[in-house]
Amino acid sequence: MSRLLIFGLGYTATRIANAMRERGWQVDATGSAGNLDFADSDTITAALASASHVLSSVPPADESDPVLDRYGTVLDGKWLGYLSSTGVYGDALGAWVDESAPTGGGRRSARTTCDSRWLEAGARVFRLPGIYGPGRSAFERVAQGKAHRIDLPGQVFSRVHVDDIVSGVLAAMAGDAPAGAYNLADDLPSSQNSVIEETCRLLEQEPPPLVTLDDANLSPMARGFYAENRKVANGKARRLLGWEPRYPTYREGLAAIRARA
Repeated sequence: MSRLLIFGLGYTATRIANAMRERGWQVDATGSAGNLDFADSDTITAALASASHVLSSVPPADESDPVLDRYGTVLDGKWLGYLSSTGVYGDALGAWVDESAPTGGGRRSARTTCDSRWLEAGARVFRLPGIYGPGRSAFERVAQGKAHRIDLPGQVFSRVHVDDIVSGVLAAMAGDAPAGAYNLADDLPSSQNSVIEETCRLLEQEPPPLVTLDDANLSPMARGFYAENRKVANGKARRLLGWEPRYPTYREGLAAIRARA
């Protein structure tokens, strides 16, 4: 039986784990919902010895990577995957970026460092934009009164439905894709305003008023997202992984979430 070890069983990685189990894989994982304790070196090392594939979704900590720092020396010979961020590209002034674009010029300096280290280790690094899906979408923000429409003409974001991340990672594993970076993003970078407006249309309610960035009263983290403007291209994943997003735009993704509600 093929065996996968996942470091960090969060929102996305949990869905990857479930999909692999459905395919008959043994899946071990760290995290609050996992069966392994990250700090238990003996148990983790034993699990790694029998795992053919390793996937990490653990974010940076103190400008470093916890998984590589602690277990990097026992990862040789494994298929390696890492869930990274398109934030490594920084601000592109609204232009398109692909995997050949420079990294390290944005606010995600720690993520860029970890991204580079996993590439050096021979991993398939999946660079992800804004992730949404059931229980984590604009529907929740609208329901909680936290949705905003901000008056920033030309500001766009890329995003990806969580199910499309799962299919991209599975495609890379099944096809033994070459090591390197892969952008998993949908086909339609767009403003956050458009997403909120479509969400409200599906809910049959009026969208929130248009406000300035200052009047939106965003948290520093949320405001930071508006400091960068880029469109993320997904052509490499399509070519090398044979990946096709099931939800090519936010419209299909939101409609599917609404249909499940």
